[in-house]
Amino acid sequence: MVSAEHIEASVLRYLELVAGGTAEEIAALFADDATVQDPVGGEVHIGRHAIRGFYANIEGLPRETELLALRIAGHEAAFMFAITVGAGEHRIRIEPIDVMVFDGAGRIASMKAYWAPGDVAHV
Repeated sequence: MVSAEHIEASVLRYLELVAGGTAEEIAALFADDATVQDPVGGEVHIGRHAIRGFYANIEGLPRETELLALRIAGHEAAFMFAITVGAGEHRIRIEPIDVMVFDGAGRIASMKAYWAPGDVAHV
């Protein structure tokens, strides 16, 4: 089983890369056949190639993240964080709750982000 320390380090690395990494770097945290659904109810991105394409949408934008809460149980993590994207008067902030499941190798096997359009704030 993957340790809680490994999961915590992976979540922190994920947030660091979402704030300033490339889509390729973010996708590398995921298992080959991982899934991402962001937000829940939206499209499910299956496999590292699709996940890379999803994160490419923010790659060129100014962005920052802040961890607000983290809970780890077994091989899963639930965490709330803030992401601010954009510059000047075109900045938005979302505070999603993400749930990640980790595989035996310590990579992200699935990620679901819980947020809705009403959770987007212009800052």
